[in-house]
Amino acid sequence: MSLRILLADDHAIVRRGVSQLLLERGIASEVVEADTGAQAISLAGQCPLDVALLDISLPDVNGVDVLKRLKRQVPRLPVLMFSMYREDQYAVRALKAGAAGYLSKSADPALMIAAIQQVAAGRKYVSPAMAEALADYVSLDSEQMPHEKLSDREFQTLCMLASGKRLTDIANALSLSVKTVSVYRSRLLDKMKLANNAELTFYVMSNRLVDMNPAIAS
Repeated sequence: MSLRILLADDHAIVRRGVSQLLLERGIASEVVEADTGAQAISLAGQCPLDVALLDISLPDVNGVDVLKRLKRQVPRLPVLMFSMYREDQYAVRALKAGAAGYLSKSADPALMIAAIQQVAAGRKYVSPAMAEALADYVSLDSEQMPHEKLSDREFQTLCMLASGKRLTDIANALSLSVKTVSVYRSRLLDKMKLANNAELTFYVMSNRLVDMNPAIAS
């Protein structure tokens, strides 16, 4: 099965390596590359595709938001999320948003190929780590971690605040007003029973919700 694959990742070396692997192994007949979320959305509307391989961390739009837009634009396109972020933090959110699976960048080539072929065939790809995250998610609400009760926007705001971004920076990144972001901040602090940004940052770092080296792992 030779596939037309959309690969969205902001690192050229990652795109080059993955593209070469998929083409040399005969998995892909063509790999269409995008380095931003906007470009991925645009390309998905221009040509027929069999699978999209989408990074969580993109320079313009969060990968989960790109996923939601892709599912509205091309509902039948299987989207496999592709990231270094821990599966127990993002996999459930991605699946809820319509992803066909979640693949770690640390996966070996054979596993990557198997995951791509599986979602291209119309099935879900669930790794052992993702299965465990799903099992945790369906447990009683009282047993959930505080951040698991946040909406996607609140979770994005949480992570960006902990990364040192100002409300203005977050508003620009998410295409929202500063007032709206301030509301998200108030809601997440209330839901998580945190008093201020210092407690918020400590919580995020303690639970490794943001990557400590984004230049490498995004």
